[in-house]
Amino acid sequence: MTGMPGTGRRPDGAAFIIAVLLGSLGALLVREGGLFPDRAGYAGVGPGGMPFLVGWVLMGLALWTAVDALRGTSEAREPIQIGPVLWILGGLALQIALLKPAGFMVASGLLFACTAFAFGRRNLLVTVPIGLVFALGVYGVFDAVLQLNLPGGPLETLMFGG
Repeated sequence: MTGMPGTGRRPDGAAFIIAVLLGSLGALLVREGGLFPDRAGYAGVGPGGMPFLVGWVLMGLALWTAVDALRGTSEAREPIQIGPVLWILGGLALQIALLKPAGFMVASGLLFACTAFAFGRRNLLVTVPIGLVFALGVYGVFDAVLQLNLPGGPLETLMFGG
């Protein structure tokens, strides 16, 4: 395409790809949300309600993104910095690898530290303990308040009894 009539701008191809991916994911969620049995109960909303809602919102965002792509009004994108992306992906891989053997708190604390490193906080001696404290809070809420089990390791056993 040579450009939009009267604007001199070209449609944004990357935005079209994003719109297609958003629309596809939204359609999948709407379809899958409709497959849940309709057990709304007294609340009127069943287990398929949230995937259904999120799917429609994603399809709306896909439409909005496609219109924006046609208009060619997208702002210039910053270049991708691969280092921070790799730190975050490495933190996620580390969390997955350590979740069973080390427990939720250690795995999530290290994920926090890797993500903080990716965003510019380079002092791991500070960010690892902060991540452990945040993970302790999350684990405590899930264990004591919500009574849901997260993978426990030695620290969780020591602090919460298992």
